[in-house]
Amino acid sequence: MVQDDTLMEVFKFEYPAFIWLLLSVPAVAVLFWMVRLAKRKSIARFGEVNLVRKLSPDASLSRPWVRFALCITALAFLIIGLSGPLIGSRLEEVKRKGADLMIALDVSNSMLAQDLRPSRLERAKLALNRLIDRLEGDRIGLIVFAGDAYVQLPITTDYNAAKLFLTTINADMVPRQGTAIGEAIALARESFSDSTRKHSAILVMTDGENHEDDAVGAAAEAAAAGVKVYTIGMGSPEGAPIPQLVNGAVAGFRQDNAGHTVITKLNPVMLSEIADAGNGKFIRATASDDGIDLVLKEMAALDRKEFKAKMYTEYENRFQPFIAMALVLLVIEFLMGDRKSSLLARLNLFAVQKGPSK
Repeated sequence: MVQDDTLMEVFKFEYPAFIWLLLSVPAVAVLFWMVRLAKRKSIARFGEVNLVRKLSPDASLSRPWVRFALCITALAFLIIGLSGPLIGSRLEEVKRKGADLMIALDVSNSMLAQDLRPSRLERAKLALNRLIDRLEGDRIGLIVFAGDAYVQLPITTDYNAAKLFLTTINADMVPRQGTAIGEAIALARESFSDSTRKHSAILVMTDGENHEDDAVGAAAEAAAAGVKVYTIGMGSPEGAPIPQLVNGAVAGFRQDNAGHTVITKLNPVMLSEIADAGNGKFIRATASDDGIDLVLKEMAALDRKEFKAKMYTEYENRFQPFIAMALVLLVIEFLMGDRKSSLLARLNLFAVQKGPSK
């Protein structure tokens, strides 16, 4: 995978599907605990627990847990080993051609509206995932904005990192509410160097309810610098209420000071004006079309710039240490019995030594 100087991936799995087996580790732990609990209850039915234990003084209470910990750790190492951990062994600098795309994603509360399912924000994230999957050689960056705008991911060729950052995005990550589209566009424009601007574009994904600044003016300044601005409208002109979520479930809808339910509506006029000023296009996302195909078509028409990137060209499978550690732990577990060590039993460090009788 191609990487830039900031984010480099040196580790991956040859058989990543096996990693899902790690979910079995906590399941086995719960099963073991249930078995031990059932065993304790059966002993209690036989007689008083402490009395029964005195009948088998050599039985260790801790060793079964230690043996289980060894087994469960060995299982985890074995699963990782079977997944084929690959370590990048040679880093080379290569030349690639592509365009730069800075995405500005609206994370204000209005993006929680559900006129696009499951919500405007989640639908935008799904669309961006699909966009990233179809990029080839282009660099991508990510900005989130509400009342303020922040760079979430600098421009990079690390698509995995971009998708990872997308999963962390939510409507609570920007403290001040609002929709500062202009600030987001200006911040995106500053993310490009002067030499890359004619190969660059900004994609703004928002419902267009801009209450903060001059977004049209910011788009015009970007266009004057050679950066095109595209907008994708998330939502419907009819609008929808803004849900209030409790543990991910809708617990009600936001109301204004007069007690009326707030309806948030897509503002296609504003988004069209921003795109026109930015020499780009406005696309309205619908239930059947998220607009990504048209964005990719526009990206393909941009001038391509040659840039240097770093790429790991060789990977080595390092499964051996994990398999070896699993075998060592299993051997230790096999040699360890459930009874107390006779040597430790004879070694009573806290026995009171009696002096010679007088």
